[in-house]
Amino acid sequence: MSSGSKMKILTFPLGQLQANCYFVVNDKDCLIIDPADEAPFILEELQRRNFRLTGMLVTHGHFDHVMAAGEIQLSFPVPLYINSKDLFLIRRLKETAKHFLHYDPAVIEPTIIKNLENENSLKIKNFKLKIISTIGHTPGSVSYFFPGEKAVFTGDTLFRQAIGRTDLSYSSGEELAKSLVKLFQLPSDVSVYPGHGSVTTIGQEAALFHF
Repeated sequence: MSSGSKMKILTFPLGQLQANCYFVVNDKDCLIIDPADEAPFILEELQRRNFRLTGMLVTHGHFDHVMAAGEIQLSFPVPLYINSKDLFLIRRLKETAKHFLHYDPAVIEPTIIKNLENENSLKIKNFKLKIISTIGHTPGSVSYFFPGEKAVFTGDTLFRQAIGRTDLSYSSGEELAKSLVKLFQLPSDVSVYPGHGSVTTIGQEAALFHF
């Protein structure tokens, strides 16, 4: 982040699939983007750093990005923001996790859910962000853009030197391509915080994909 910025971003790769769980922090207020797995770790970090959790934002409904949400809500009854088109993935959270992880995890389904409207603005406490519909990987994939911070959280739509998979029954390569066009319209110096792996920039990725 820029030296004049009040907002901090902390990254924690969590769970077997090492999904990035992000703490976006303004003073002591904290938004979690993709609450991933390992709720005890997340809760301990919040307490240790004395952060006030104000909400959880989900880029898409896949279990590795959202599995800890329900357990976190037992301690912090804050909303989970998600595009309603991905709610079917939340409903099958436990069975999908069991299939991919090869064990039966204790999953608490999230209870406080707020449906997002595509391409809208959101204000939570002192956080101002834009919701960009970036469907393709899932029907309800979104990216969260913080204009003042020049930061976008892209989930599994765009990674460093890679894009999200579209071989799932509900995925669409054609829609993902349209979503990339949208993302690449952001300023080239915007930092990209992906669902897995390391940070990149819009400019680096646009050049790679010849946009």
